[in-house]
Amino acid sequence: MLPFILRRLASGVVLIVVISFIAFLLLYMGGGDIARRILGENATAETVAKKTEELGLNRPLLVQYADWVTSAVTGNLGRSWFTGELVSVSVSGRLAVTLSLVIGATIVSAVLAVVLGVLAARRGGAVDGAVQFLSLVGFAIPGFLIALFLVLVFAINLGWFKATGYVPITSSLGGWVASVILPIVALSIGAIATVAAQVRGSVIDAMSRDYVRTLRSRGLGLGSVIYKHVLRNAGGPALAVLAVQFVGLLGGAVVVEQIFAIPGMGQLSVRSTTLGDVPVVMGLVIAFAIIVVIVNLLIDLAQAALNPKVRLS
Repeated sequence: MLPFILRRLASGVVLIVVISFIAFLLLYMGGGDIARRILGENATAETVAKKTEELGLNRPLLVQYADWVTSAVTGNLGRSWFTGELVSVSVSGRLAVTLSLVIGATIVSAVLAVVLGVLAARRGGAVDGAVQFLSLVGFAIPGFLIALFLVLVFAINLGWFKATGYVPITSSLGGWVASVILPIVALSIGAIATVAAQVRGSVIDAMSRDYVRTLRSRGLGLGSVIYKHVLRNAGGPALAVLAVQFVGLLGGAVVVEQIFAIPGMGQLSVRSTTLGDVPVVMGLVIAFAIIVVIVNLLIDLAQAALNPKVRLS
């Protein structure tokens, strides 16, 4: 187990390095005159040149990247070029907000997807058709349209929730729940549709296996067989899809946070990318990459726990 974890972590480090280099290259290739953007259009050429030298932008790209990596491995991700705030502070302050949405949406998606997928596989017929239809609709509708619909109906027309804003859980648990319900629902719909379809297919496949017929012949009820045995075998593929959806939810949070005015990593990503604030964007890239590596490792371990036949290799 430990060698497997170490190998995966090593490959994760390589992945993070590759992603950071590509992001660094793209940011500087499309950044334009960053120093002038920071100082404004009215800045003199002499001032711009001085700022360029101050930021080290006049050095070769590989040298700049090497300096950034040297600082990053010590935990120093630099400061924002526009606000002067430490990148680590900016990112960590918003990380908890985004993760609360994404983890909440993942839990909701997993629970409802399992219920709907098992229901469709077990009942078949009209129930199966209805679940497949709802999954198709949920998958086809863009998340931002769902978010706008939820705001219009439940916030503006019914007044059950606030249309925008975020309440930290440390300030008020009830206020936090009320502020994240609509964003979590908006994020969850598409993931529920995708994972439910995978659960349905995996359960149907598992129920056709010989061990299910053997267990049924011994007098075990269908529900007991499904929840104690079938789901363990069907859980692996569903977990893999759920991991992909988790990464997708991180991307979806960018749009949802903008619609609901939630101060998370998505909102920071849009603002920093628009400004060309390279240190902040690089900090966000690294944070997202680390999260993806950790999630993939956890999914591999969960798959091995669900199915002893899976060998960590």
